[in-house]
Amino acid sequence: MVLHDAPPLVPFPASVQLGQGSVPLRSVRLSGDPDAVALLRSDLESLPGGAPLDDEGTTRVALTVDPRTGSAEGYALDAADDGIRITGHDAAGLYYGTRTLLQLLRRESGGAGSGFWSVPEVRIEDAPRFGYRGVMLDVARHFFGVADVKRWIDRAVGLKYNHLHLHLTDDQGWRIQIEAWPQLTGAGSGGDATGSGGFYTKDDLREIVAYAAARHLTVVPEIDLPGHTHAIGLGYPDLVEEPTITEANVTEAAALHQPLPVHGEHYAGWGVGHSSVKIHDERTYDLIRDVLLEVAALTPGPYLHIGGDECLGTSAADFALFFARAGRLAAATGKTPLAWHEAGAVEDLPAGMIGQYWGSAEPQDDHAAHARRFVERGGALILSPSDRAYLDMKPRPDHPRGLAWAGIVPLRTSYDWDPETLLDGVPASAILGIEAPLWTESVTTIAEADSLAFPRIAAQAEIGWSAQNGSERSWESFRARVARLIPAWEASGIAVDRAAIDDPSATPPDGAVAPQTTATAPSNEETA
Repeated sequence: MVLHDAPPLVPFPASVQLGQGSVPLRSVRLSGDPDAVALLRSDLESLPGGAPLDDEGTTRVALTVDPRTGSAEGYALDAADDGIRITGHDAAGLYYGTRTLLQLLRRESGGAGSGFWSVPEVRIEDAPRFGYRGVMLDVARHFFGVADVKRWIDRAVGLKYNHLHLHLTDDQGWRIQIEAWPQLTGAGSGGDATGSGGFYTKDDLREIVAYAAARHLTVVPEIDLPGHTHAIGLGYPDLVEEPTITEANVTEAAALHQPLPVHGEHYAGWGVGHSSVKIHDERTYDLIRDVLLEVAALTPGPYLHIGGDECLGTSAADFALFFARAGRLAAATGKTPLAWHEAGAVEDLPAGMIGQYWGSAEPQDDHAAHARRFVERGGALILSPSDRAYLDMKPRPDHPRGLAWAGIVPLRTSYDWDPETLLDGVPASAILGIEAPLWTESVTTIAEADSLAFPRIAAQAEIGWSAQNGSERSWESFRARVARLIPAWEASGIAVDRAAIDDPSATPPDGAVAPQTTATAPSNEETA
């Protein structure tokens, strides 16, 4: 059923039945699942003016888990005059139901400057389209501290993402402590293009993982191999080849006014494809084995990403030799190895390995073929088409941040794609889900990340969650709903790119809208 005045919910639920009235939240009593109650209590207390929480409150919000409700990660939400009930198929579904409740909240005028929160009378039944709904944060090219990563997690879970891919290593820096190889974060964690640097201790990463897990978000760590490895050479120069400098490297560096890489020296440029570990040195594999074992032990999720992209400084034969062995080392940790789609060219990969496609929405033949190879070997695909899902592509030519190598990606372009039709010859059953990466060559603060991501991060959230043929799965509906959510995001401290909404009729309704994520104070770098 198409709703002519659809509530501003993103991603839009599978079924929404609106009633005639509203449920006032003048005095709220939370009950049920203690973990869900604790998180929702914190969210309600962080609302502007707060929400009146009282163990004897007149409006009961009951939070329960019942496996008979829907399917995995699904939930039902009922808001009626006798209170609000959210029932999850599982703990994750219950949590997502509370995210929907937060999006439903509206501020009602109480007269004489007073007011109260309310939600419309509604019945919602919902479950996700894909089991993997990811966002990526590149913390290698620019390092983000634990507090900022938590803020990124808050943004993601407010839109029902359930995986956070952390790009922990690249040419510009190594960002995770490895006890067996201390110089990876000794010399290798130096400054990026802005002069900052840093790394996560093991306790830091444990803190991030625990914060994410409490919100039903799985951390997917990436150690990018065998290219994007210049930073390894800062601490262990004998394990990395001299940079491969091509005419294309020189041209790119000149166009971007950036330096060329020098062996053993910190690299702050944006160029790619010049680095490689020493494929035929046995000590290289000692390092990789130790790194993967330590990282796997820190992240209880099922996946371990080992890169494999843009290895232009490695011959095809050496890439195949290396990646077959690295894949086995990753699998030996007990994790399912995950790699960018180029690795599909390698014959001897672990069975069931997952590929991540980052090519365009109109795939080059070799990119599509490499991606399909993962499926042919019993694996699956995560889809991140760069000209649709990459949050660091400029949404318009005059945006102060972002790159444009995959093209300009405005909001509508970001929204208009279907994972099931992206790659010919890939059945829907082989699509694990989607991921929206944010690379940080041009990003130095979470506010700058916000300005690139919002509202396009909401477009990818809806693609990953909502059915392609859903009643409100249209550009017109999405644009109107996002326009009404912008005040909520901004009230939560999110710097939204308002220019992305170009329909003058898509204006917020009367009254304030509730924040969708936990409001967090700006980090020091944003208030300096």
